[in-house]
Amino acid sequence: MRWGRSWRSQAGGGGRPADEPPHAVVVKAGGAVRVSAVDEAARGLGIKVGMGLADARAMVPSLAVDEADEAADAGLLAAVADWADRYTPLVGLDPPDGLILDITGCAHLFGGEAALLADCLERLEGQGFAARGAVAGTVGAAWAAARFDRGGVVAEGLEAERLMPLPIAALRLSAETVAALARVGLKTVADVAGQPRAPLTARFGPDLVRRLDQALGRLGESITPRLPAPLAIAERRFAEPVSRLDDVEAAVVSLAASLAAGLDGRGEGARLLELSLFRADGHVTRVEVGTARPIRDPSSMVSLIGERLATRVGGGLDPGYGYDLVRLSVLLAARLDGAQMDLSGETDRTADVERLVDRLGARFGLAAVTRALPLDSHVPELTAALVPAAAAAEKALSWAAAPRPDFGEPPRFPARLLAEPEPVETVAGVPDGPPLRFRWRRVLYDVMRAEGPERIAPEWWKTGEPGFTRDYFRVEDAEGRRFWMFRDGLYGREVDQPRWYLHGLFA
Repeated sequence: MRWGRSWRSQAGGGGRPADEPPHAVVVKAGGAVRVSAVDEAARGLGIKVGMGLADARAMVPSLAVDEADEAADAGLLAAVADWADRYTPLVGLDPPDGLILDITGCAHLFGGEAALLADCLERLEGQGFAARGAVAGTVGAAWAAARFDRGGVVAEGLEAERLMPLPIAALRLSAETVAALARVGLKTVADVAGQPRAPLTARFGPDLVRRLDQALGRLGESITPRLPAPLAIAERRFAEPVSRLDDVEAAVVSLAASLAAGLDGRGEGARLLELSLFRADGHVTRVEVGTARPIRDPSSMVSLIGERLATRVGGGLDPGYGYDLVRLSVLLAARLDGAQMDLSGETDRTADVERLVDRLGARFGLAAVTRALPLDSHVPELTAALVPAAAAAEKALSWAAAPRPDFGEPPRFPARLLAEPEPVETVAGVPDGPPLRFRWRRVLYDVMRAEGPERIAPEWWKTGEPGFTRDYFRVEDAEGRRFWMFRDGLYGREVDQPRWYLHGLFA
């Protein structure tokens, strides 16, 4: 397994004015202010990382100092990690200034490990970064070669030869452990490698031996990718950057066909697609498209991505100097069996609804497209809940067969149910009877006809406050408007003075 590691020592752009003073970044650590980064001019004058600010100023009085912005540094490192995804989808963070890339099986796409490393460093330098990188058979060897040696490619099997002359800090040990080893005369990796392991572990802890074994390949070590590895990837690299949306869409058509072939062989369909657009200046744009059902038809993939891109054009999709890499990935997949036709030659009509959900979801986001999911409750406002349409299984959307009114009979339930029952002021002839008039939203209504009551008892078996018994009435005013109202609580048994609510409107 081959590993690559890119180390960013300092970010900066363009040339340096001749009269600009040497520069350093400082951070507060342990009650002291210490140097955490320096530019080339400061390094040339002897300023080193870890030096106290007072000592640095004594050496170079003209030293310009800025406080470290850890949040901005973390954001920049994440942005560079997004960019490094062009080489491999397995990119891990090594804060505060490093990346670890697993380039297993990827190097041949760039002409070999040395060519990949050279391309990576050249592109970073073009973006204004000072960087050093190394490729080795272990994470520890690549880390050490990049930070404490000249970098480059460590030939397979020669990790120990490159590591032995390096300082003991190259084993990724804590500063306390490095200092303790130095006090007993162990200053290089070779000094430690030749010592008995049991005394080392007893005196300095198990981390020392573990890091040594990892660097030499005796103990396995994996990286934690910053982003989940896609299930399938298809990508197109351009010799010259493209900036026209038509060129991007043409590349997506070809990539979708490649993904469809792979998904078909696995008997799966895509549920979540990601289009990654790598700009020549290092910026990466990612566009995700979810689906209500598994799909692998290339035209369906292209249509959904086109819908999504249409919402980004003019609203954040800036090609800049052009895209030199376009990648289409499957982040989530599910089993997809062949569609069964009926005797008329038509497939399941629910597919039309799912295609509509996919198109709307691509435009507005799948979370914004909802469907009513039936719930097991007889309380009107609890009989359904809005859920993302793509997440609701079709079999869960079947409503129980409710009795329908006979021809000519008024509907039992209103056409419009208010989101929450709204309180009304009422006047009733008797405490348990229907209202004679009521005031709702500052308007007074005279009741001409009333039907009811229809009693709904509280769900006492559920936890929490069960509420009161409701008596529902269908009432009609002098102008023919019909309302659905209920009295909350039984008079004299549950409450002394029941309250009235309006819950719905008939058409």
